Amino acid sequence: QVQLVESGGGLVQSGGSLRLSCAASGSIVSVNTMDWYRQAPGKQREWVALITNGGNTNYADSVKGRFTVSRANAENTVYLQMNSLKPEDTAIYYCHTNNLIRAPWRVDRNDYWGQGTQVTVSS
Repeated sequence: QVQLVESGGGLVQSGGSLRLSCAASGSIVSVNTMDWYRQAPGKQREWVALITNGGNTNYADSVKGRFTVSRANAENTVYLQMNSLKPEDTAIYYCHTNNLIRAPWRVDRNDYWGQGTQVTVSS
């Protein structure tokens, strides 16, 4: 069974930084793509960033230039470095994938979500 576990959230002042981690486990050979999403109180979940197993990245306009997504392929772990945080970045952050290679060697296109980690930015 695939599990995604986030960590690294917390409370930070405006202008500060946090680094989120998402570790994938469960007979995984490779995580082809991993996304980060966030959901603020009273709002819909929104896409934040994506990284492929080749290291290609894409970002929502609202975080471009401030957030950086990276990965450690050997550990099936993805990171989200968040700098210059703003109060409007306050949300629960989730990692997500629907593009995995499972052992022994099969493509898994099911949706998997982490449990979420709270990020709170005070003004």
